Amino acid sequence: MRKTAVTRRVNNAAPAAKLLGSDPTIKGVLWRLDRLERQLRKLSELVRDHAEDADRLVRIVAEDRDVIRRELLRKHQETVRVRKHLREVSAKVGLDR
Repeated sequence: MRKTAVTRRVNNAAPAAKLLGSDPTIKGVLWRLDRLERQLRKLSELVRDHAEDADRLVRIVAEDRDVIRRELLRKHQETVRVRKHLREVSAKVGLDR
């Protein structure tokens, strides 16, 4: 019969549980290992949350940047239209004299 990963994990944990009550050093090591695993899970969670926040911030900045770019382009086009109109008007006035 082939052992699965879960079976091996349970079988490996059993001797550790027996040792838990007998040796305070082992108990301390197991407690620290458990604590490190909890901290690692929490750190992974925090890193994932941070990455999601950073992605949201990048999207927000990109949207704002696009809005600002369109507004500046609209203003520039208006300026170009006004200059063109003034050139045309000044050219007509120059010809009429």
